[in-house]
Amino acid sequence: MKQRVLITHQLATNLAMAISECEHDNLFVLTDDTTREHCWPLIETFISMREAHVITIAPGDIHKNVESLVYVWRELERGRATRHSLLVNLGGGMVTDLGGFAASTFKRGIDFINIPTTLLSMVDASVGGKTGINLDSFKNEVGVFNDARFVLLDTEFLRTLDDKNLRSGYAEMLKHGLISNSRTWAELLKYDLATPDLRHLLTMLGTSVSVKERIVEKDPKEKGIRKALNFGHTFGHAFESLSLLRYKDNGTEPILHGYAVAYGLICELWLSALKLGFPTERMHQTVQYIRQYYGQMNISCDDYDALINLMRHDKKNTSGIINFTLLSDVGEIHIDQTASDEELKQCLDFFREG
Repeated sequence: MKQRVLITHQLATNLAMAISECEHDNLFVLTDDTTREHCWPLIETFISMREAHVITIAPGDIHKNVESLVYVWRELERGRATRHSLLVNLGGGMVTDLGGFAASTFKRGIDFINIPTTLLSMVDASVGGKTGINLDSFKNEVGVFNDARFVLLDTEFLRTLDDKNLRSGYAEMLKHGLISNSRTWAELLKYDLATPDLRHLLTMLGTSVSVKERIVEKDPKEKGIRKALNFGHTFGHAFESLSLLRYKDNGTEPILHGYAVAYGLICELWLSALKLGFPTERMHQTVQYIRQYYGQMNISCDDYDALINLMRHDKKNTSGIINFTLLSDVGEIHIDQTASDEELKQCLDFFREG
């Protein structure tokens, strides 16, 4: 059954419709502490939410783990969920990823609906059927492909976001622009993230989601062209995993997923220019935009081997060979590309020194 994505300004009506089309006995809502405080009040008075049993987990990607997953399973059990129950995931990508995985595995699978509340989850995590959790320091190491029955996008939730989380989601939109066409890419680079216009962002959001939908429809299980959506993510996931390791070692705050992707875009654009002739002027335009709004991650030469080792654990790899999606120009996609360790270190040199 195809996932239905609805961009809505009438969330009460559309959510009631979505719930009514998912035949169920009991209704559950998954949130995290932050979403419970800021976003749940926007929908808790809806008639459709009257009988909902709310499950709340700790926020942040560091809690997208086995312990949180087991907690959700047990709360579903405690609430007498059956294989005919329905789970609504209200939150950012961490909630929709973990909640989708919990729903897909509880009683061998129950229906779920995603209501993403961050820009990142609207353009990326909640759409496309990827669910999962992190394992140790490895991103999204365990999960399944399974579509939500409905994804409801309402930009009203974006008013609850801080500046960093809005920018985090915008990085995925930049990626969508790079893999789609020059017009979309150029429009994205004109957008002022310092004083964001949410009304204009809505039109750009629709375009961005449609880029992902078209690709996922062609290749739902990531056997071919869906790998285009991994642009920026091979380096990005390594940066993100390194930041999680630093958090465990010394309590340094982990970087947000979108910031890691933005940094990954810098590296993989440079690699695209090196190996496939991506236009250097367009590369520098994009890199300049990223540096302006996302700053820099502090790494040194001493981190190179750890980052390359983290990349070797990426699920896209085959036989231990690090696999990339690269571009020869905006919208000109080349999947299943490789690079030597020396080339990867040159990417990291460029990232550090520009």
